[in-house]
Amino acid sequence: MTDDVHEARAVGLRMYEAFNGRDLAALETILAPDFVSHPLRTAGIGAVADAWSRMFAAHPDIQVTVEDMLVDRDRVAVRSVLRGLSNSVPDGAESAPIMMEIFRVQHGLIAELWGLSSLGRPAS
Repeated sequence: MTDDVHEARAVGLRMYEAFNGRDLAALETILAPDFVSHPLRTAGIGAVADAWSRMFAAHPDIQVTVEDMLVDRDRVAVRSVLRGLSNSVPDGAESAPIMMEIFRVQHGLIAELWGLSSLGRPAS
């Protein structure tokens, strides 16, 4: 693997570790200053910090578990499972909700993110 692939994987893992650790300050070292969240239709680190804070307030026990992470140059695709959500398993579902996210890494920071969740709303 190239250094870029290792760097992309590492920053992706740091994002999920920061989420699970409720470490909003870490976003400054994970997201590019001009970060764009396509699902949230927002830009900037503050928008993500606000979205995460709302999620933590609504679901104090929420955790994200990375199940798969695929890296191709500056793109990272992640399949993860959400646990600790209030009413986390929708009617008829057999397992915890999942998220699918793709992000682009530039200069060691996440510059853009696209995502969907099985909850029927965009991922962060």
